[in-house]
Amino acid sequence: MGTSVGSRALTLRQAVIIAAIFEFAGAFFAGDAVTDTVRKGILSVDFETVTDDFANDLMYAFIAAMMAAAVWLTIATRFGLPVSTTHSIIGGIVGVGLVLEVQHDTSLIDWEVIRKVVMSWVASPLMGGLLAFFTFFIIKEAILEAKDPIARSRWLAPVLAIPTFFVLGLALQFKALKGFFGKAESEGWITSKYDWLPVKENGSWNPMDPNAWFPINSLILAGMISVIAAGMLGYVLRNYDFKGEKDGFHGVEKIFVWLQVITAAYVAFAHGANDRSNAIGPMAAVYQILSSGGELTAKADVPTWLVLLGSVGIAIGVMTWGWRVMDTIGKKITDITPTRGFAAEFGAATTILIFSMPFLAVPVSTTHTLVGAVVGVGLAGGAKAVDFRVFGKIFASWVASLPAAGFGSIVIFVAVASDPIKLLVVIPIALAGVGYVIWKTSGDEIYVEEALAEASVKETGAPTYFELFHTHAEAVNKTVGHMLTAVNAAADGKNPGKEIEATVEAELHADNIKNDLRKAIGSGQWSLLLRSEDFMEMLSKQDRIADYAQNVAEQLSFRPLYDNAEARAALKDMGESVAKTASLYEESVTALRDLTLSGYTRAGRERLGDLIDRVNLAEHEA
Repeated sequence: MGTSVGSRALTLRQAVIIAAIFEFAGAFFAGDAVTDTVRKGILSVDFETVTDDFANDLMYAFIAAMMAAAVWLTIATRFGLPVSTTHSIIGGIVGVGLVLEVQHDTSLIDWEVIRKVVMSWVASPLMGGLLAFFTFFIIKEAILEAKDPIARSRWLAPVLAIPTFFVLGLALQFKALKGFFGKAESEGWITSKYDWLPVKENGSWNPMDPNAWFPINSLILAGMISVIAAGMLGYVLRNYDFKGEKDGFHGVEKIFVWLQVITAAYVAFAHGANDRSNAIGPMAAVYQILSSGGELTAKADVPTWLVLLGSVGIAIGVMTWGWRVMDTIGKKITDITPTRGFAAEFGAATTILIFSMPFLAVPVSTTHTLVGAVVGVGLAGGAKAVDFRVFGKIFASWVASLPAAGFGSIVIFVAVASDPIKLLVVIPIALAGVGYVIWKTSGDEIYVEEALAEASVKETGAPTYFELFHTHAEAVNKTVGHMLTAVNAAADGKNPGKEIEATVEAELHADNIKNDLRKAIGSGQWSLLLRSEDFMEMLSKQDRIADYAQNVAEQLSFRPLYDNAEARAALKDMGESVAKTASLYEESVTALRDLTLSGYTRAGRERLGDLIDRVNLAEHEA
């Protein structure tokens, strides 16, 4: 949902609510009813020869792994870092696995799985970024570069919706509905779940092998979903009146708002279904050992209360600190618009689907893939459009996930020593440690954009760069308006004193806004402000306009001007020229915003260049 917030398709409040609903729905209704007791095959356990002592140690090991992963995820989320729950759990299990290997003099850890996890740090973000980049490139060339983007969108958006909903239809079945198909098989509703799901364990690179491809049933269902959805979208677009948005790219962005929100909702649903299984898999093993008196098997039934616990936990996480991660993904990596947000979500969903192919078995992270996709759409606007400092911190947190969770699980496991009394002592100590870290890092200097993020919870949303520049433009126009009123009053022989004072006050207000803008840009708070040099040049021009207006008004305070008809006429002409310049400046800000929305189309660059030339001419005339 972070991309939906960044593009302003949804307010932060709306995104949090929708994400919580779909995460909970995916976790509760679509998660696996039976889960692996050792997730992702990290530990090679011979379940036929498991002793009571080993099962008891493994129970406390899984508790330590979950506690360490929870601590790491809490700290990372506090700083808005989008780390992977799956990889944190893996790191925790690897840590306790090392201790178990020493204690029981055996080999447990499957390092091939760990190698694949490390490989996914690069593979999934890279593929997600490439797919998102080319998706936005197609949208830009086919729609945004068109002479009439709205007309082009009316027929091309439904065409783009076909592969979009086809991918979502397949991914929904393979990632979010695995548990449903498993239950359907056990209840006798279907003959085999593999009539709908890929057979990974028997997958093959051989194209002649049926197991190398997706099941035909799932392909047909996804095709039906895509055709129906595309038809509905086409019908809506043919009958929708874009009213005043015929010009520019705002109408195009409105079209893609719905596609973006739909793809984001799917990602949230699939994320909830997948992460619930990863998070409560170790807990299911603990429950199985306790309830069976020490017995451990490869698969464990997940009781309803445990499903509900995991689902509610995911929803609570989204509703409390989820906005921090949304803010990072949606605002801090690059500028997001609905078209870019759609491209990012589509690239991420497609990447996840590709890694679900029967002949692939790389455990990719939804979080990592989406971040890579966001970077990819950012690069479509040039390297300067991406804040690589933020991405560097995010990547460092990915790399740190395994060792951080692993080290934490070792410390907790050794401290507990398979003793329930010590466990009761360690739990509050761990909670106190997390609380201390949160308390010590609660200053404003840690989270630079916290105020903006909090403000965006309001229905009106936080101001964008463009809106703030428009605020300055409006302040300058107000200055010019008071000045013109003063000139007209003087020309009519009236006392312009009040309007002169109003002009000075309005100019002071505009000057304060200008200083705030310069400070925000200079401090790096808006490190993603595209073409900041253009903005600063325009800001300087507008500042000069306000100064002109103030100077004109103050000149009226000299009595000789009242008696000089030629001087009054010249001042009036000058005021009108200044007003014209201010109006052209505001058009330039709009053009610059449209240029950013469009991904720097040729038409957008030409329009902006023409307006800048007109601003310069009008300013010279003034």
